[in-house]
Amino acid sequence: MVQDHSSPKPSKPLFMKHKVSHYSETKNLDFSTWVSENSVKLFVVSLLTISVAALFYLRTSSVPTTLLCFQNSHQSLPQKPKLPKLELDSVQPIVDKSSPFSSFHSEQWIIVSVSDYPSGPLQSLVRLKGWQVLAIGNSRTPKDWNLKGAIYLSLEQQASLGFRVTDFLPYDSYVRKSVGYLFAIQHGAKRIFDADDRGEVIAGDLGKHFDLELDGAAAKQQRILQYSLEIENKTVVNPYIHFGQRSVWPRGLPLDSVGFVNHEEFYTEVSGGRQYIQQGISNGLPDVDSVFYSTRKVGSEALDIIFDEHAPKVALPQSLMVPINSFNTLFHYNAFWSLMLPVSVSTMASDVLRGYWAQRLLWEVGGFVVVYPPSVHRDDKVEAYPFSEEKDLHVNVGRLIKFLVSWRSEKQGLYEKILELSHTMALEGFWSENDVKFTAAWLHDLAAVGYQQPRLMAVQLDLQKATVQHGDKKEFVPRKLPSVHLGVEESGTVNYEIGNLIRWRKNFGNVVLIMFVAGPVQQTALEWRLLYGRVFKTVVILSTQADADLAVEQGQLDQVYKYLPRILERFNSTEGFLFLQDNTVLNYWNLLQADKSKLWIANKVPTSRNMINGKDSSWFVKQAELVKKVVSTMPVHLQVNYKESGPTDQSIALCGSEVFYVPQRFVQDFVDLVDLVGDLDIHQKIAVPMFFMAMDLPQNFDTLLNKMVYKTGASSTNSLKLYSAQVPAVHPLAVSTESEFIKLIRLMAAGDPLLMELV
Repeated sequence: MVQDHSSPKPSKPLFMKHKVSHYSETKNLDFSTWVSENSVKLFVVSLLTISVAALFYLRTSSVPTTLLCFQNSHQSLPQKPKLPKLELDSVQPIVDKSSPFSSFHSEQWIIVSVSDYPSGPLQSLVRLKGWQVLAIGNSRTPKDWNLKGAIYLSLEQQASLGFRVTDFLPYDSYVRKSVGYLFAIQHGAKRIFDADDRGEVIAGDLGKHFDLELDGAAAKQQRILQYSLEIENKTVVNPYIHFGQRSVWPRGLPLDSVGFVNHEEFYTEVSGGRQYIQQGISNGLPDVDSVFYSTRKVGSEALDIIFDEHAPKVALPQSLMVPINSFNTLFHYNAFWSLMLPVSVSTMASDVLRGYWAQRLLWEVGGFVVVYPPSVHRDDKVEAYPFSEEKDLHVNVGRLIKFLVSWRSEKQGLYEKILELSHTMALEGFWSENDVKFTAAWLHDLAAVGYQQPRLMAVQLDLQKATVQHGDKKEFVPRKLPSVHLGVEESGTVNYEIGNLIRWRKNFGNVVLIMFVAGPVQQTALEWRLLYGRVFKTVVILSTQADADLAVEQGQLDQVYKYLPRILERFNSTEGFLFLQDNTVLNYWNLLQADKSKLWIANKVPTSRNMINGKDSSWFVKQAELVKKVVSTMPVHLQVNYKESGPTDQSIALCGSEVFYVPQRFVQDFVDLVDLVGDLDIHQKIAVPMFFMAMDLPQNFDTLLNKMVYKTGASSTNSLKLYSAQVPAVHPLAVSTESEFIKLIRLMAAGDPLLMELV
């Protein structure tokens, strides 16, 4: 047992019982009485305060006084995103009359965004036969940018084209490629290769890597390997496993899917001709997220990861998705409507969210995505980007995929379905109303440049999945290629570490972690999800202030137990729920021995009265009275358990409650107890031990958490020296900045080497 031995060990080591006297003289602190006695003083002070504040505001603000009331009212009543109206029949054609290329037509286009002078790979793209490169400038592009053989559109030229979408585009972002897509469609495009200026096409021929022809008999008769749907509730795959790199994952893969590294037991097949979106794999620096890039490499050494070029291309059936990017993807005409890059999400999330959005809508026209062997090589420039640019990925992508697979539409036209889905995604918080308006502008622009939308096909999502017969099962065993990521050569050591991650995920993959973050949630919410989301089913974060962008829900720490029932109701098929406060670090690798069918709480670590700061004896008297009131209303099985645990009418149990676990079999009891408390003002550290002693006898609790490091007198700041990787949890230990989080990760890597050092 690792704990603070400065406190005397109680003879009966259960919850600390704090004696409270019902006969101590205490002043009446009834709020209504105090207000009535001091009403005159309150009125005068309030009037003076409001007057001074108003005068100060009016002197320093440029807002007219007549607008003050209106503005306050407007801010307190957020409006739901509105569904724009499509008026496609009245759209006037947009003809290129302003650019020097008005008469130029080509069926095959390569669209890139450029912020610097032409790179070597971009100059190679210009030399690809049969393809026209279109470079889209932004506010960072040099004024004298020029590349022979490429069409370049500056900001001024883009604005002169008359497209509606330009009103929504940021000046300094690659999402301005949306203008380029429209320009290419306007000028005869049948195929568009979405690329960047860092990728060099292997062997200099896109036709060797992708299926450029889909209409001929040969294209429609080819049989393409396809992922199976044998695994229940599987909605997303890591395609890198299929191509030989099982420890690498693409940007946009939910982090809770990273630990699944086994290859498919079997595949099926599908006929070709409808692979309207074709995603290529990149050698060298593949499309990986900042978590991989920052933690899976040796110092400043560039990544150079090679995939299996001989692995067969593989298709995605309906209800199964894959991350799609914007720098190595071929779009056929029937998928041009899906090229729109959202504008209201973080930079590194835009193309990934577009990809998932597009896949769901692609099923409506009978199309599917195919992933192809390595087609480009990208050099690693050793330029990492911060987690914040991927915020909308790690926070929302798992929930987005589940939402999209379950989404249904009764609309009769593709464009109506597209707009409806964009609107619903805004309502669900995946992007903002600006992207709903942007979608409407995009669809009107598509109509204006003459794009013909494909016809709808029957969606197979609601059909019962047929059992795959033995003769229809196709086998393919991916190669295990060597890799120099993870800080070491992939070997038995790495396999062992990955095996540990899988074992932890298997043990806790159906347990929900509910975390209260008292610190700056904007700086730490994402990091906590990255850390614990690899192991638990999901991480639900509560904080004093809700944050929809970060999927943070509102709660109050002193009574956070009252916010748990609505979360428990959302996840009623899980094994249990683990609560954790952000001033406590959980070493999940040391929890494997704990019994998930029992209650967990640190009821035998040293504690003291000062665990609830600022509370005097009269406060404890009132808490005891409230506890007694709740106990008197408990049903028989809960009341008997509680009274057998030992507390008397003159004592209450006090426990830290920074970390505790409730298995599914006790969830209903927990919810019922919260209901019994109702509006009573019982503190978290008193309510939770009361609940636990009512749900079961303390001798039946799992004792593992009693081995945690628990320092009652220590400060939670600058407390990294308390950390030990050998115990189940450490308290207090709080992080409030990214640098502190990195220091913590370095320490935790002693127990989970896959975390690695963030250096």
